[in-house]
Amino acid sequence: MAEAEETLESMPLALLVNPSSGGGRTKEMLPPLENELDQRRLEFRVERTRSREHAIELALAAAEAGELPVVMSGDGLIGAVGGALTGTEVPMGIVPGGRGNDLARVLGIPSDPAGAADVLAAGSTRLIDVGEANGERFLSIASTGFDSECNDLANRTTLVRGNLVYAYSALRTLVSWEPARFTVKIGEESLRYTGYSVAAANSKAFGGGMMLAPDADLADGQFDVVMISDVSKWHYLRNLPKVFKGTHIDNEEIRIVRAPRIEISASRPFALYADGEPITELPATLRVLPRALRVVAPPAPA
Repeated sequence: MAEAEETLESMPLALLVNPSSGGGRTKEMLPPLENELDQRRLEFRVERTRSREHAIELALAAAEAGELPVVMSGDGLIGAVGGALTGTEVPMGIVPGGRGNDLARVLGIPSDPAGAADVLAAGSTRLIDVGEANGERFLSIASTGFDSECNDLANRTTLVRGNLVYAYSALRTLVSWEPARFTVKIGEESLRYTGYSVAAANSKAFGGGMMLAPDADLADGQFDVVMISDVSKWHYLRNLPKVFKGTHIDNEEIRIVRAPRIEISASRPFALYADGEPITELPATLRVLPRALRVVAPPAPA
């Protein structure tokens, strides 16, 4: 189901810049982006964010003032601001400035300043679904288990730059990983298995281009629930490259079901990560908020 599309009337832009995002990538991108916006004669101002809470405060204030909040950061802050704007009818602009930039990748927003400025100048908007886990909102994929430990390591490491950090963290985590027992409740049915992870995918990609749920749709009102059961570490490692193409879903250990609401629990404590950040702990109840956020993005593919 294609996202609802609309053309945005000209609005002043409030560019909310996370100066620490992407290992300083946003600092390098900001001057050329400002130049590109000037060339397109877009009215804008720049605010540097100090924290998640500060970014949300700035975004809501911009919306109240009739401006378009544009988040220049990674998926974590984009998800937080998008969650705060959910249900307000206020669109959110995105300039990818993190390491993964998975939501922008799926939406077709270029990572270079000229391409991102073109999208903002065009002003096309789309309605997308928003996920919610124990009341905390997210935009892309919420996952737990092996993925939780990978995300934690990726967020702490400074040895690897760019989206390669996610592949690096997966290899490091695999060394000490022990399978867990997961329970996924969908309606009256409970699915129990021993394995690596469970993910509720609102979008297709996470981890810097890993197409975990290649058939997920940002506006279908459903999660693609991806469950990975137990296989040998060698099998898991050998098939890891397939995730970047989305061909892993043909493997026997992968099961995918669609549902608008699920409950997840596990045999040992895990955080639930979404948009690259920990958002809650298990057990978790997740639901889809259908078409609850408008984003500035190229028109959806037909």
